Amino acid sequence: MIEDEIRMLRNDHRAVILAHNYCRGEVQDIADFTGDSLELARKATEIQADVIVFCGVTFMAETAKILNPGKKVLIPDPTAGCPMAEMITAAQLRELKVRHPGAKAVCYVNSTAEVKAECDICVTSGNAEKVMATLKGEEIIFVPDMHLGGYVSRRLGEAYTCWKGFCPIHDRLELRHVAAGRRAAGMDAPVLVHPECAKEVREAADHCLSTGGMCKFVKESPAERFVIGTEKGILHRLKKENPEKEFIAIGDLVCEDMKKITLEKLRDALLNMRYEVVVPEEIARKARKAIERMLEVV
Repeated sequence: MIEDEIRMLRNDHRAVILAHNYCRGEVQDIADFTGDSLELARKATEIQADVIVFCGVTFMAETAKILNPGKKVLIPDPTAGCPMAEMITAAQLRELKVRHPGAKAVCYVNSTAEVKAECDICVTSGNAEKVMATLKGEEIIFVPDMHLGGYVSRRLGEAYTCWKGFCPIHDRLELRHVAAGRRAAGMDAPVLVHPECAKEVREAADHCLSTGGMCKFVKESPAERFVIGTEKGILHRLKKENPEKEFIAIGDLVCEDMKKITLEKLRDALLNMRYEVVVPEEIARKARKAIERMLEVV
């Protein structure tokens, strides 16, 4: 079985496999640890293995490399990108900073290493509100996700200059999907959506949570049925951890980049030690400061 090959190669290379909640179910099952961006960022600082194989998209593997400069970090498919992260470049952010001298530059973790290197601090969807609360009263440039930036700014009663980036997957979720989910699940079923969704969708939902937050909420909730408004890969973990509960996904949200990571590509990455993630030293040094400042808060 391919799973046995992967386990053998993992042991031979003293490797650890990390997988995001949006990956294919079989990839999540073979991983040593599965989580959201915050959970994986924390885990990356604790790893003792020689090799990290990151099953996710490029910016996540870059983050793991930035936090582990002495380790080999592999990504099974280097074409697994993030459209949101590609919506702003470091040069564009530098131009924005010139127009807002003195402003703190904050980036969502869904950004390239070059953009992180231009920022004062980084956030994830799971910790953005807590991190941004430490910057109350400051002028803020928030990149690249206008939806997450808008969500946090409203929660804290602050005004941010938000870049007009967005997740094309979550941006597809509409009010009609929320309404359809409520009809299908019953009005008592909590509707959970991701902060990357548009304002009207967030306001129509019962809770706005990161995928890690969704997993925690479901586990602790007495409800038996839930409406889930995020990428469908999370359903695998939710069902696995809560087999007695029912989940209804809305919007048919699928990230094709996350789905590029397969067991075959994972095996081949370990077999050939290929697709190593490389971040230039100076960029990594600057980006590490932004990530570590975030981790000091949460």
